[in-house]
Amino acid sequence: MQHNLSHLQAITLAVTGFTLWVLTDTSIKLVNQAGLLWYETLGFLGLFMAVFVVALALWRSDLRALTPRHLRPQLLRSALDLGNNICVIVALRHLTLTVFYILIFLAPIAVALLSPLLLGERMTLRKALAILGGFAGVVIAVHPWGGSHETDWIGFLACMVCVACFSTNIVWSRVLTQTENPESLTLFSAAVMAVTGFSLTIGSEFSHHAAPLLTPRVAALLVAMGLLCAIGSFCFFLALRHTTAANVSQFHYTQLVTGALMAWLVWRQAPTLFTLAGAALIIVSGVWIAVHGGEARAWNHSRSVPD
Repeated sequence: MQHNLSHLQAITLAVTGFTLWVLTDTSIKLVNQAGLLWYETLGFLGLFMAVFVVALALWRSDLRALTPRHLRPQLLRSALDLGNNICVIVALRHLTLTVFYILIFLAPIAVALLSPLLLGERMTLRKALAILGGFAGVVIAVHPWGGSHETDWIGFLACMVCVACFSTNIVWSRVLTQTENPESLTLFSAAVMAVTGFSLTIGSEFSHHAAPLLTPRVAALLVAMGLLCAIGSFCFFLALRHTTAANVSQFHYTQLVTGALMAWLVWRQAPTLFTLAGAALIIVSGVWIAVHGGEARAWNHSRSVPD
C-alpha cells in the first residue's frame, strides 16, 4: 500500500522528522537533568519507541508491518544507529558545542558523496552548491572564530565515527526503505537501543548509582521522548522512500535552526546574530534543494536488498 509522494511532500516529511528529533533531544536533555544516566535514557527511549510502534500496528491491525523482510540488513542499520547515538554522547564530553556542530554537520556532505557511489543518485552542480551553501550557513551560525577551540583526539575521533555512522545509515536506509516498512525499521532501532541500554543498566553496580525517582514529570518526558522519536523516524524513513538520500540529508541542517529555537524557549538562550545569519543561509539552501532537487531522483527502485 505504498502511495507515491511528490518531491516537496517528501521534503516536508524530512523536515518534520528532523524537527521531531530536535524535540526528542530537548526531552532527553530535560530527562538527563533529572539524574538518569545515558544508558538509562537510551533504554527508556528504545522501550517507549517500541511500545508506540507496536501499539500503532495493533490499532491498525497490521502486525505484519513489524516483520522484517531482510533481517541482517536491518540489524546492520540498527547497529549504525546505535553507534551514532553513543558517539554523540562521547563527542559532547570532549568537544565544545561549536566544534561538535561544525564536525557533525559534515554528514550531509558525506551523504552527498556516498549517494552517487553506492546508490547511483545523480549529483547536479546546483545541488552541490546548495549543500556547500548549507554547510557554510552552519559555519557562520556557530562562528568558531569567536569562541574556544578546546578539543582532544578522543572527541574528534568520536565525532568522526558519529558522522560516518549517520551518513552510512542514511544511505543504507535509502536502500532498505524500498522493501521494508517504516514500522519495522523503527522497531528494530528501538529494540537495539532498549536491549543495550537496559543491559548496561542491569550490569552496572547498584552501589555506584541510586535508581532515579521517576516523578510524573520525568515519566511524561520519557513517554514524550519515545513518541516524538518514533514519529520522527517514520517521517524520516518515508522521506527516504520517496526522494534521494542527499535531498533528505540536506535538511539535517534545519536542526540548527529548530535547536536554537528550543534553546530559547526552554532555557532562554537567545540566538546570536551569527546564528540568525547562518540560519537564513541554511533556509535558502534548503528551499533551493526543495525546488530543484526533484531533477536528481533518477534512482533505480528495483535494486534488491541483500539477505
